Amino acid sequence: MEEEDGYKRNERIALVVILVMASVAVATLFVTFIYYCYITNKVSRRLNNRKKESEHEGKSSTFCHIQVATEQGPQEFTFKQLHSATGSFGKSNVIGHGAFGLVYRGVLQDGRKVAVKLMDQAGKQGEEEFQVEVELLSRLHSPYLLPLMGYCSDSNHKLLVYEFMANGGLQEHLYPISGSNKGCSKLDWETRLGIALEAAKGLEYLHEHVSPPVIHRDFKSSNILLDKSFHAKVSDFGLAKLGSDKAGGHVSTRVLGTQGYVAPEYALTGHLTTKSDVYSYGVVLLELLTGRVPVDMKRGPVEGVLVSWALPRLTDREKVVEIMDPALEGQYSMKEVIQVAAIAAMCVQSEADYRPLMADVVQSLVPLVKHHRPTSKGGSCSNFHPNNSPKA
Repeated sequence: MEEEDGYKRNERIALVVILVMASVAVATLFVTFIYYCYITNKVSRRLNNRKKESEHEGKSSTFCHIQVATEQGPQEFTFKQLHSATGSFGKSNVIGHGAFGLVYRGVLQDGRKVAVKLMDQAGKQGEEEFQVEVELLSRLHSPYLLPLMGYCSDSNHKLLVYEFMANGGLQEHLYPISGSNKGCSKLDWETRLGIALEAAKGLEYLHEHVSPPVIHRDFKSSNILLDKSFHAKVSDFGLAKLGSDKAGGHVSTRVLGTQGYVAPEYALTGHLTTKSDVYSYGVVLLELLTGRVPVDMKRGPVEGVLVSWALPRLTDREKVVEIMDPALEGQYSMKEVIQVAAIAAMCVQSEADYRPLMADVVQSLVPLVKHHRPTSKGGSCSNFHPNNSPKA
């Protein structure tokens, strides 16, 4: 009998222990479930907040994470102000036409001379270029970049306002188009060297002094503008992209740019790096040396592509003379020519890794450029008027 009572007592104890353990397990599961719901909800809210922030940043500023010291941003103009400044966008004030649209000469109420781009390119591409130009140039400040003074986004009107550059684009001075600056003398050697250095400093700033680096993607002679003293500034950032902040890294993007200036690896793969700009810069150096356009198939298959024709001659003292612009009339130092030709040869190498950094290019050019350049070495002629030449 005692054994039976002991057995029943043990059963009750075991049952109590089981119930207690079951209760603890249920309580633990319940607490775990509550904690899981709390964490899930918290993570979900955080992701949603990040998504909203990302969407906001994407809408408001593509280049918002560029780490540079900023100054006062560009002024926002009304369409009425710019309509008045350009003489109602009169034909007599048209000073150029680019992919973005017509460029007008204007004078603001405070007397400042400006160049005003009026967008005539409808659709997404035009909107993107406008947004990139405003956002990027609001953050970048260098004496070698054309400053954006202001903009207008009034209803359907999109306009960009730049500093007025009295001597227009480099391209028109190297080989004037018929009917534009016709009869103007060519740039002399000393002035060409100065322009090469200042343009190089513009790219050096974008590549080396901005984080992540900015790749211009459309660097060419027509986007190098000259002020009244023939000092150069890099312009037109509508196609610019942020590069990779990793050493040797690239960004993949659709291929855009101008024929003859696009780096071969970018054209083939869509892989864009700062070395893509270095190639374009090398082509501009060749233009300064030869006075020839990058692609001119009227010259035939042998001489039609500037890089292919010039590259074998750039490192040969005897042959480099053959490619020099006849307009220079031999008024240059052969030692300087050979040095510039060597820089150009490195910049247009087909392998991106063999091209120099823009900082190296600048260091190589500095000793060649005199500190005191004449202010009017670009020449003048009876048909050259400021109203017809400046571009932005």
